Amino acid sequence: MSPEDLAHIHAKAFTTQRPWTAKEIADLTDSAHVFLVECGQAFAIGRCIAAETELLTLATLPEAQGQGLGREMLRRYHDAAMQREGESSFLEVAETNHIAIRLYESEGYTQTAKRPNYYRLTTGQRVDALIFSRPLNRQ
Repeated sequence: MSPEDLAHIHAKAFTTQRPWTAKEIADLTDSAHVFLVECGQAFAIGRCIAAETELLTLATLPEAQGQGLGREMLRRYHDAAMQREGESSFLEVAETNHIAIRLYESEGYTQTAKRPNYYRLTTGQRVDALIFSRPLNRQ
């Protein structure tokens, strides 16, 4: 998918936060450390440096949500991270994103920290970012 396609999905999936632009996605994915997994209606972008991997974003078109694509992208992200010799994964998620939090917890992530008032919603409200992590060798 093109950066424009990815930005379209991101904008549809992230309606309460500022979505990423095609330029931001293109600039990010130009890095040798960054990788993309996608399936047409969903995608995940990760970054692996040394043995540590970060899930930068995961997005699914609203009409495709609830069909397991987010879980599939997360698992593909894990596989790609392990191919890059990643040993652990971490991510940040808005404390209000309960669906994503349930997905991450069901895939073995545990909350390790919190960043107060990290995300600014489109309403101007600030919400905490929850930091989750997990080893990559565990299913």
